[in-house]
Amino acid sequence: MSLFEDLNTDPAETEVIRITADERAREAALRERFASFWKSASGEPRVIYDAFIAATPLATEVTLDAVEEDGVRGWWVRPTHAHPAQAILYIHGGGYGLGSARAYRGFVSQVVSRTQVPALAIDYPLAPEASLPAAPLAALTAWRWLVNQRCNQIAVVGDSAGGGLTLVTLAELGRRTVGPAPIAGVVFSPWADLAFTGASMTDSAVTDPLITHDYLQDCARKYLGNVGPTDPLASPLFGDFRGLPPLLIQVGTDERLLDDARQFAKRAAQAGVRVRCEVWEGMHHVFQLDVAHLESSRAALDRTARFLRGAFNA
Repeated sequence: MSLFEDLNTDPAETEVIRITADERAREAALRERFASFWKSASGEPRVIYDAFIAATPLATEVTLDAVEEDGVRGWWVRPTHAHPAQAILYIHGGGYGLGSARAYRGFVSQVVSRTQVPALAIDYPLAPEASLPAAPLAALTAWRWLVNQRCNQIAVVGDSAGGGLTLVTLAELGRRTVGPAPIAGVVFSPWADLAFTGASMTDSAVTDPLITHDYLQDCARKYLGNVGPTDPLASPLFGDFRGLPPLLIQVGTDERLLDDARQFAKRAAQAGVRVRCEVWEGMHHVFQLDVAHLESSRAALDRTARFLRGAFNA
């Protein structure tokens, strides 16, 4: 079956975004850079991962301020002019064992500069030192912190594992009253299913240049602890979709998490959630990071900004 064959029957609003031959060539060159980076990288895995992520350039006309108070640790990334009551809670990726708010400042700044909405990029306890439910609790603590800062319009955005944690956080906020309801959620290549039910996880036609099935299985084992893989705190794909805000999901065709995104979008739409799923042809895992190299990355973030501005202005 083609990757796109069944999209017309998907209840989610799904768009397949094709790329040009020139963009495909740029993507191929970027994959060579990835291979060279990971082949030559040496040292502590978290340091290497942060160096990879931090390559996303910092946008102009943003300010960076460290936050460490009331159990919240991270970075405020603010535009020059911003509405004081609006905020984005950003949750980073890294397989639940890698990544930091500091490393993601450049990428988050690309979202902030396009939306003109400040973002709090947070750190959360990483595996294997911490397992569930530590990360979701940290995200909820950050949400409460933003509410206490008098933010009354908040969207949650995340990538990869952070995208999965974003969906978990939105579901938890739908079950309880913690200040205002989230106005929107955006997830880039979300890891929504730690039970690995998606066909793309093992499909030989999917050529993921960044993550493997074995790597994700190892990450899941370290993160889950005593929690089962289908527990909604681990896998939002198996959670309660009621109360979720409007969602934008972006994913590439060349990644193991393709079906995580598509399955979540389908189930959310069936539950009545307003969800838009964009499937970007030929793109790798969290391709939005590569704004310096790919037109698709810049275009995807421009679409993200339009979606978020629409939510904040509604």
